Amino acid sequence: MKDNYCVIMAGGIGSRFWPMSTPERPKQFLDVLGTGKSLLRMTFERLLSICPSENVYILTNAGYASLVKEQLPELEMDQILCEPMRKNTAPCIAYAAGKIYAKNPNAKMVVAPSDHLIMNEKAFADNIQTALVSAESGNIATLGIAPTRPDTGYGYIEFSAEAISNKGGITSVIQFREKPDLKTAESFLAEGNFYWNSGIFVWKADTILNALKTFQPKLHEQFCGDLSKYNTAEEQAHVDAAFTACEDISIDFAVMEHAKNVEVVLATFDWSDLGTWGSLYTHLDTDSNGNAVVGKQVKMVDSNNCLVHFPENKKALIQGLSDCIVVEADGQLMIIRMSDEQKIKEYMKLFQ
Repeated sequence: MKDNYCVIMAGGIGSRFWPMSTPERPKQFLDVLGTGKSLLRMTFERLLSICPSENVYILTNAGYASLVKEQLPELEMDQILCEPMRKNTAPCIAYAAGKIYAKNPNAKMVVAPSDHLIMNEKAFADNIQTALVSAESGNIATLGIAPTRPDTGYGYIEFSAEAISNKGGITSVIQFREKPDLKTAESFLAEGNFYWNSGIFVWKADTILNALKTFQPKLHEQFCGDLSKYNTAEEQAHVDAAFTACEDISIDFAVMEHAKNVEVVLATFDWSDLGTWGSLYTHLDTDSNGNAVVGKQVKMVDSNNCLVHFPENKKALIQGLSDCIVVEADGQLMIIRMSDEQKIKEYMKLFQ
């Protein structure tokens, strides 16, 4: 495992999880499942079956470095890679790949978001090992998730129809497809050979650096033209200058849509990106009336199919609600119909 490195991307602000998630303490740092562990902590522990803790790096906004250290005290500060500003995923990955390659040219990297929910961790580890074998051969590997609905919020990965039955196996990617409209998403599900793009990637450090050099030469030069600054006292100044100058671009646009050596593992674990409160509801236990409740002092009366999330020290009596999301955090309360949760960002403007 000494050549395996895991990079956890933890710089987002999770605005759709208001009022729990705020710019000061976003979703990845919260215990949204009521397990006693934040999503970041759960992600970190899950990846320890892939690499040793000293090979885990956290990519985050500079303002969150102390939160990362608080929740992952095992890490040295050198393992917390600070972005001075948000410029999407490609610059972050260029930074991490440059730093890791400078330390170990034989490195293989697993890049994973910090705020995903993965239920079957044994299957996850097995799928990552399959991807690592592909990466060893010089491929870019990604994990695809079998879609459960025609979701318009995810990108899709198209692969050969002959591979549909090869669950847990790996196959070549035909193309990445951007977030579709509903009719297109329905056709993807009907065809069967389109999986959701999980945003989990596996590659050798030199493979992704070569891909960046080929498809994004300016970005590569900004971050990796001179690797001598990494793992020295000059690293942060070098990275700050690169972020200031670089383009705001995702790794999907920067590399994945251009590269030909891309393979996908047809994942066998249950997955959610927890992008919305509604997606959390599908992973929580419900009572006989369909209510999912996090909070030990919440009482539900004549209420059905609701998601309720309250701090353990707060009492709540909820009567007569159906199909609603009720969340209290830090003195802020939200009650919204489940069908309207996509409007949370819009409604937040009312406070401005």
